[in-house]
Amino acid sequence: MDASDSPAADAPDAAGPAGRSPGPAAGPATGHAAGPTHGHDRGRDRDPDGMLAEQLLRLTRRLHRIQSRQLEPIGITPAQFRLLRTVASYDAAPRMADLAQRLDVVPRAVTTLVDALEASGRVRRAPDPDSRRVVRIRITDEGRATLRSLRNARRAAAEEILAPLTAEQREVLGGLLSALVDGMPERHC
Repeated sequence: MDASDSPAADAPDAAGPAGRSPGPAAGPATGHAAGPTHGHDRGRDRDPDGMLAEQLLRLTRRLHRIQSRQLEPIGITPAQFRLLRTVASYDAAPRMADLAQRLDVVPRAVTTLVDALEASGRVRRAPDPDSRRVVRIRITDEGRATLRSLRNARRAAAEEILAPLTAEQREVLGGLLSALVDGMPERHC
């Protein structure tokens, strides 16, 4: 399950204007708070990993809200976008079970997403030629056109969230996020 599938993704964060956190500004080189530590900041010093986790959650929620705003005119949710992208990534039409495994969600969640995408003409269910009991999910021309629009919306959302960072900072962030994602143990539902 990703942030776009999580109920917490819809919860507002405590960010101030433009999603920036109220309080002390971060120093440019260290990322540590500038200025003296105040009473409400002392807890952060005792639990830096907890604070980092909270910042990541807030950033994820903000990204989700921006992406949702970008996707709304296209008439698709972030979770549907993720499923459509996943279907398109297969060389051959995947089974529902393949999608559930790839997305790390329960099969029922995939069924609900496929139902919505099929109703909008973006995917279609097709019988497997080798087994009548197996259903494959195929992306349609409408689905491919939607993906092109969605990729542009996704780039716009990423640009909005990354706007405060320099090119060098974006590169460092990309490396750090890759290390976190690549270092995560596999989960099995």
